[in-house]
Amino acid sequence: MQMNDHTYDAIVVGSGMTGGWAAKELTEAGLKTLVLERGRDVKHVQDYPTAQMPPWQFKHRGYLTREEKEQYPIQSTKYNFDASSKHFFVKDTEHPYIQEKPFYWFRGYQTGGRSLLWGRGAYRFSDLEFEANAKDGVGIDWPIRYRDIAPWYDYVEKFIGVAGSKEGIWQFPDGQFLPPFELNHGEKVVKERIEAHYPDRKLIPNRVAHITEAKPGQFKGRGPCQGRNMCHRGCPYGAYFSSNSSTLPAAYDTGNLTLQSHAVVESVIYDEETDRATGVRVIDAQTGETTEYFARVIFLCASTIASTAILLNSKTDRFSNGLANSSGVLGHYLMDHHGGISGSGVLEGYEDRIYKGSRPAMTAIPRFRNIDTQEMDFLRGYGVWGGASRSKLNGNQVGLGAELKEKMEQYGPWRMSLGCQSETLPYYENRMVIDEDNRDAFGLPMVKISASYGENERLMRIDIKDQIGEMLEVAGLKDISLSESEPIFGNTVHEMGTARMGHDPKTSVLNAFNQSHDVPNLFVTDGSCMVSSGNVSTSLTYMALTARACKYALEQLNQGAI
Repeated sequence: MQMNDHTYDAIVVGSGMTGGWAAKELTEAGLKTLVLERGRDVKHVQDYPTAQMPPWQFKHRGYLTREEKEQYPIQSTKYNFDASSKHFFVKDTEHPYIQEKPFYWFRGYQTGGRSLLWGRGAYRFSDLEFEANAKDGVGIDWPIRYRDIAPWYDYVEKFIGVAGSKEGIWQFPDGQFLPPFELNHGEKVVKERIEAHYPDRKLIPNRVAHITEAKPGQFKGRGPCQGRNMCHRGCPYGAYFSSNSSTLPAAYDTGNLTLQSHAVVESVIYDEETDRATGVRVIDAQTGETTEYFARVIFLCASTIASTAILLNSKTDRFSNGLANSSGVLGHYLMDHHGGISGSGVLEGYEDRIYKGSRPAMTAIPRFRNIDTQEMDFLRGYGVWGGASRSKLNGNQVGLGAELKEKMEQYGPWRMSLGCQSETLPYYENRMVIDEDNRDAFGLPMVKISASYGENERLMRIDIKDQIGEMLEVAGLKDISLSESEPIFGNTVHEMGTARMGHDPKTSVLNAFNQSHDVPNLFVTDGSCMVSSGNVSTSLTYMALTARACKYALEQLNQGAI
């Protein structure tokens, strides 16, 4: 193995949610760390070009053209994709993949990745999740429990800033919270009615990675949320957590970080003699030139599908089906949450009450099915999210003078909406592979994905729709309407599970510290490590697992074990 000036202590692939955390932890421990980002560089504040633009400054008031929809057929289906945010999404026509079954792969190729675009839901897994596989026999047992990760949840929450309320719900663990975003009046009314009817359900402020209160020096360079409803443009105040505003600046402050943009990682380099990963092979996205970088420890944090594709493409004599894949499960057990069921109704009265600003958080009703016993005809469960609002001012009215002005100043009635986010079981058949016969613009095998929901999810969805309708009725709402759309894998942007953790190297890729069973100096800490999906958004868990894995890797390095 020949090394040169491209040698570092650590290499981190990806600069997003987990890559930023790995960079922070490793550099703060004194390791010279190279972060490889396949997209362009985006610096906090200065590279948010639309952050302060009013609607009239956009050519089409922010709406997409037909040509843009054709260039972004998948990305444009996301709720936060529009003319003000499209520069943070990949162009689908330039980054194709193969769908054996419908799969929406949402991506952002730039510094910070999708941490600039996430919904900011920040929730802890509980032992309801960590023990689920072992209890009902689906999938393999998690190699950790809540007690193992709880201190790391604390650590991450204190650094990123999470707004929430302490509720004492064991399956929805409390955290290190900043003050929550207050419920509006309509939500308080609905909360009182639902909780009076259901002893096992609570409607609470949602938990989000937003700063609501900052003490001097608490969040360097970041300030409280301004309620602008422009999060997807990049927040110049740093109010919500992103790698760009938080972890990467902390890593830069150490003087130990090198970030290489336009760096498409082709494969991990493996040395058969030492049984170690020695580096990565990188294609320059602008020039096509290939370069090799070397390090003592490697963290894959490129996101579930990207990290798994790198491993599958890193074939050796020993690992003919992909690096670190002696178990044969790499690429299998792909999971995503499912949603697409919602309902709403009119809350009569209270028209003398209104609110100001636009909160980035609404309400949550934590999971209430199959908590202490298996009560339903499906396994696991779901949570319900929603909120109340008043119909906006309507300037499109007929009239003249004072009468028209008065009509235009009247808000519509209160309307409460509820939707779901639901657990998907780990199925071996749900998988991703790389297709050697079809290659992308960089000559790399294209990703091929085949995943669908099963009978358990179908049965769960029947109950979800019934319960949303029932809760809206219990809350006394009128003109209730329910809707349901066919769930599509990937649509919640929570793809996970293709390089799972586990006790047994024969059935898992990683151990309890996100370390490869097969290649000791290789760690994978993004969503691919997940063993089950739970029903809550998973980003906080990824971050906590990353910080925990970094501490373990540093101990292993100091002991000379890797």
